[in-house]
Amino acid sequence: MNCVFFLVKLIPFLNFTLDLNIGFADFVRLFSYLFPNIFLYSLPMAAMMGVTIGFARLSSDSEILAFKASGISVYQILPPVIIVATLIALLTSYFSIKLIPLSEVSMKQLTYQLLKEKINEGVKEHVFTEALGEVVVYIDKIDKATGEWQNVWVSDTRGVTNPVITMASTGSMVSNISSMMVSIMLRNGSLHRPSTESAQIVEFERYQINIPLRPPTGKSTTLKKTALSMQELQEEARTATVAQNQRKYMIEYHKRLVLPVGCLIISLIGLPLGLQARPGRKAIGIQLGLAIFVFYYIFFTVGKTLAEEGVLPVPLAMWAPNSLFLVLAIFWIVRIAGEKSLIPYKLTHFSEKILNKITSPIAACWRNLLIRLKKG
Repeated sequence: MNCVFFLVKLIPFLNFTLDLNIGFADFVRLFSYLFPNIFLYSLPMAAMMGVTIGFARLSSDSEILAFKASGISVYQILPPVIIVATLIALLTSYFSIKLIPLSEVSMKQLTYQLLKEKINEGVKEHVFTEALGEVVVYIDKIDKATGEWQNVWVSDTRGVTNPVITMASTGSMVSNISSMMVSIMLRNGSLHRPSTESAQIVEFERYQINIPLRPPTGKSTTLKKTALSMQELQEEARTATVAQNQRKYMIEYHKRLVLPVGCLIISLIGLPLGLQARPGRKAIGIQLGLAIFVFYYIFFTVGKTLAEEGVLPVPLAMWAPNSLFLVLAIFWIVRIAGEKSLIPYKLTHFSEKILNKITSPIAACWRNLLIRLKKG
């Protein structure tokens, strides 16, 4: 699963690496910061599949039958599964609560450093510097001791048809990692804003041009809520004046708790699924496990969307999938312990009747069509 997620993320990072000419060591460091996010989804699936495959093998080899013959019930088998699933869930929570925020901050810092290095290497005397995207800088002379620019020319085409030209006697560049932004500070110059109707010339003593630093893919590296700790998320939610912002921080807060608990729950579901295997019968628990894993994240996404739109309270919407699948896990474990099928007979019989009512007319029409074609 990690390899699958790795391949999905690899192509965008290769483009990013080639655009910035990143070395192999920096590429490995940058990519390693993605793994806590990958583990958050791959660990629960691995835990569920491990439990399912393990018990499917025990069941197909008649080991479960031997346990029952020795007086060991499913409820006595359950505690080791709970212990292992809890340990994996705790590991997942460590990734969710601690490592993911730290990796977001580290990725932001490293990306900022790489972008800043590209800009610093691009700023040279008597060269039109295009490392700042739509802002082109020309510098007549750079003081090597202080880094001060002299006789600066700046062309800014952001959001305008005709470029805004700024000329200054001196200038410099400062940066701010918290806002992922570099600023060009210009002194003693003039700003020329051409227009088809009327042109503007503004003289200034001090003028500042702010330029956000973004990767070549265009995606901002300012991932504030994912980089905050649990305490900071609660504080931001308390101090936010807009309801939508409050929900945004609380959704992130609950998400970090919901997914590890979900890992524990779907791991427990792997027990009854694995016990569906029988000697000489094809095991279907693995296919069912993959389907349940997909359905869990569909329900999680739906709950998150309902919380974002304010349809349901954030705790209710975020924890509803876990509650639903916990009830399903308990129900199936009780059914398996009682030597019953996962789905009650009445429900399957009712479903078959409904399906027959739907498919019978279609089958009859198909048979009539075939008869007419043969006669024709």
